[in-house]
Amino acid sequence: MVPSLALKVDVDTLKGFREGLPALLEILELRGIKASFFVALGPDNSGRAFLRLFRQKGFWEKMWRTRAPALYGLKTLSYGVLVPGPVIGRLAPHILPALTAAGHEVGLHGFNHVRWHDKLFKMTAPQIELEINAAQKLFTAALSQPAQAFAAPGWQCSAVSKKILAAQGFLYASDTRGTTPFWPQFGAQIIPLLDLPTTLPTLDELLGFNGCRPRDFSRLILARLETKTPQVLTIHAELEGGPYRREFAWLLDRALEQGVTFFRLQDWARQLLQRPQEIPVASVVQGRLPGRAGRLALQAPREKNK
Repeated sequence: MVPSLALKVDVDTLKGFREGLPALLEILELRGIKASFFVALGPDNSGRAFLRLFRQKGFWEKMWRTRAPALYGLKTLSYGVLVPGPVIGRLAPHILPALTAAGHEVGLHGFNHVRWHDKLFKMTAPQIELEINAAQKLFTAALSQPAQAFAAPGWQCSAVSKKILAAQGFLYASDTRGTTPFWPQFGAQIIPLLDLPTTLPTLDELLGFNGCRPRDFSRLILARLETKTPQVLTIHAELEGGPYRREFAWLLDRALEQGVTFFRLQDWARQLLQRPQEIPVASVVQGRLPGRAGRLALQAPREKNK
């Protein structure tokens, strides 16, 4: 087997939707690479995310390291605080068809990204279902069919959210951080929805952490790609499609030189689901990762599974 990598592109903001996605499309097209895009289609309430300063350990340090205020801009940071958050999916409807026309996969990254990220565990099942349905409505209006894949904002998922996604017939989700594809388990309950976790660290986690520079991050990822195990790298339209687009292009070029092949998550999911009995079960736990503020959903080591 040759080294292989899936690019999971999260789009959280209107700026990422309008500016980052076209830039990434050009970078990928020049190299013949197909990726999996996950878009948040509801209101861009990015300004409210800064309330995490008061309740999330490590958030201020992360914002300082990544220079987030300069990265996102004052206009984006005013959304949901000084002005109403614009509904992303209504303001650039041509972009989703452009992604699918180019051969990329498109899935959901939620409706209200900030609300899901910050309040999932306080939401009722009907509220979670409403979030997913609202996103699906905008998605279907743009592409004439519902999304088949879901990636949870901020890697926040629960037994309730997973059960709802499974009941709605999603092919798979990419809601966690881990090492291998798995059936998610919460307590004694196994959810029949394949999870394809992000396996590699992200740029915003390591940038500035222990002096890590963009080129240091790229070299770290390239070293991790030397394994024969398929890897999943999450990038963000606002970063790799913004000020770090040249570094992202450099990373892709070096990966291609190393013989890395790129694949879409949906294709991997369909292949795995041909033999569902071979997919392991793993518990989902809440934990922390270096460089990331707050807690997120992690795939537990296999020896901890029941």
